[in-house]
Amino acid sequence: MTAPQSLSIDERSSQLEPSDADVLDHGRGILRAEGDAVLQMAAALDASFCRAVRMIAGCTGKVVVTGIGKAGLVAQKISATLASTGTPSHFLHPAEAMHGDLGVLRRDDIVLGLSQSGETEEITRLLPHLAAAGVKIIALTGRADSSLGRAAEIVVATGPIREACVLGLAPSTSTAILLALGDSLALVTSSLRRFTHEDFAARHPGGSLGRQLMRVDDAMRPLSQCRTARPEETVRTVFSQPLPSRRTGAVMIIDDAGMLAGIFTDSDLARLFERRIDVAIDGPIRGVMTSLPTTVTAGTRLRDAVAVLESRRLSELPVVDADGRPLGLLDIVDLVGLVPAEPANATGTAIGSDTVPLSGSAAA
Repeated sequence: MTAPQSLSIDERSSQLEPSDADVLDHGRGILRAEGDAVLQMAAALDASFCRAVRMIAGCTGKVVVTGIGKAGLVAQKISATLASTGTPSHFLHPAEAMHGDLGVLRRDDIVLGLSQSGETEEITRLLPHLAAAGVKIIALTGRADSSLGRAAEIVVATGPIREACVLGLAPSTSTAILLALGDSLALVTSSLRRFTHEDFAARHPGGSLGRQLMRVDDAMRPLSQCRTARPEETVRTVFSQPLPSRRTGAVMIIDDAGMLAGIFTDSDLARLFERRIDVAIDGPIRGVMTSLPTTVTAGTRLRDAVAVLESRRLSELPVVDADGRPLGLLDIVDLVGLVPAEPANATGTAIGSDTVPLSGSAAA
């Protein structure tokens, strides 16, 4: 496989100081060279790729990924991608393997070996020991007839590659192809395993990814920390009661059956004062509450609930069980910066995600 040659700045321009246009042209040329090579690799994939995917999917042990130098760095990333998408995996440094780390290998493991030349000394020294251990090898390498290729059960060959480096030496196009191939193997295998959002969330509890996959149950204020009232209580009585430890701008009104009857917010109270409706302040809160408010069901993804808050311009969102009994409350104050909302369609459901079970209408 041959990538288009990228010309150096000196070859492009006779100026003593290259212009921004020269720098951009050179950078774009490198990106095109690597991108074109990846596309050529996609077109060249054959049955060996299918066999590699099925071997990985059927592995009862671990996928041990190995490589050295720049290929070793790519191997570490591929191993991390495999592990995070449902395939147990770890990286094995080929030099360290010769000094005790071979002990991590078991007969039901698979070794995924990366070497463009297929003749890297540290890799070839490892091959007889892998054979003695009865461990099968999948090779990502340039030639099937290389030392690595001959030792492998399956070879996904990249073919001859010209590096995007103007000297044709620095690993660039070759590592881009190895990385893309590794991602493809990992993600196709993940699909065969029917890897779900829930599986992904279990492996990514922290950071931005973990927050996006959180459930509302993990972020809501539990009912014990929320303001609640009975429908017959007066507004004055409700707001004269001590606040919970975490202040919230909404009161959930719960009827005798334990069902959510409505919601009354600080904004609703402010409107009563602005309109001088004093009689309502001493009347039952059921007369001024929002009946059948928008709710979200327990188990909904937090990012979907945030999309509802944004699309309906709400500050509070009650969380209820399948029967409509309140379990807690999402308060926008707690969610600011936690999860970015996704674009919402006309129904208030986050696009590209599971349907959010809603009931009622938005609070006034």
